[in-house]
Amino acid sequence: MQTVDRSAPQADEWAEPAWDVALLFPAQGAWSMEEYLRLETNRLVEFSHGSIEVLPMPSDRHQAIVGYLFVLLLQLANQLGGTVRTAPLRLQLWPGKLREPDLLFLASADDPRREDAFWTGADLVVEVVSPDDPHRDLVTKRFEYARAGIPEYWIVDPRDESLSILRLAGDAYAVHGSFNRGETATSAAYPQLAADVSAVLDAP
Repeated sequence: MQTVDRSAPQADEWAEPAWDVALLFPAQGAWSMEEYLRLETNRLVEFSHGSIEVLPMPSDRHQAIVGYLFVLLLQLANQLGGTVRTAPLRLQLWPGKLREPDLLFLASADDPRREDAFWTGADLVVEVVSPDDPHRDLVTKRFEYARAGIPEYWIVDPRDESLSILRLAGDAYAVHGSFNRGETATSAAYPQLAADVSAVLDAP
């Protein structure tokens, strides 16, 4: 039988959060890039022009999907001499704007955009739609990644079990393909990269 240490402090479910801790940090809109980069946390935190955005903890299914696609992109990276990373790794879209995509891919491991503190570009990024705010992945980041000139953007949406692949056409994304369970998604830029959508969604 599990015992409870009654001598340890017990959380009060009605207690107020420790709001005073927030006073130790800059106000929203007043964060500098240096202050953001010094922030140490096990949460995903993105930065936009002086403000930070704390993202929700990913679910087990979310991580399974990311892991499956990481293996596919790693195989491609090995073929091309490239590299792939998973969040948390910062991607600077433009000065003052940093995101943390679920997956980031560069076709060349020697690409000068691959910096140690954060990347300054990518050839392909992947997001798994978060249930807390689907608009962020489907609309906001679609606009931002296109503005940053990222050639290809994959969006996995577990809600409708779809995988959309977008290719950059001018300054906006065009839909290369929208794939569903039972179909095979194909990359716009890399013919050798394909994903069985059912296998992605059911990743163990």
